[in-house]
Amino acid sequence: MDFTFVSGNLGLDLAGTVGHRRNERVEMLASPQDLGRWVVAAGLLDTPPAVTGDDLRHAVALREAIYRLATAARRGEPLPGPDRERLNTAAAPPPAGVTLTADGLERTGDLPAAMSSAARAAIELLGGPGRDLIRECEAAPCTRLYVDASHRRTRRWCDMRGCGNRAKAAAFRARHQQ
Repeated sequence: MDFTFVSGNLGLDLAGTVGHRRNERVEMLASPQDLGRWVVAAGLLDTPPAVTGDDLRHAVALREAIYRLATAARRGEPLPGPDRERLNTAAAPPPAGVTLTADGLERTGDLPAAMSSAARAAIELLGGPGRDLIRECEAAPCTRLYVDASHRRTRRWCDMRGCGNRAKAAAFRARHQQ
């Protein structure tokens, strides 16, 4: 399964590793290897880090905390204390390192460093003015959260190429079947 990064924030992209949350959940982090692949696909590290089953459980708990926090922010509700604590704890280790080499950019670190980078991105979003731009995709059954950075703040779908295209095609078919 390929990962997608369309949320406009790395923390929300981590939260998006579960698809269709309200019905037939699609779990994209089913194994420690999946988490290692996500870390590389997200551009946090150049090589997959060592990931244990406990590491995966902690990452999934972080993912769910980010989702609940972003959902609360989107609804204008108070941010749940235990989820804030989990997010702050995950952000505490030094983030993944970046070095400019003669060949380009090198990203290094371990899994806690990668998760710290994702947690810090979520904190920046949730603690800043971007929190008012968090939206949920309107395409059924998608439940992905994203940052609406569009000019008029009228974006309706997490990704125009996927959910937006399917929604527009379905609306076109519905109009022309009558």
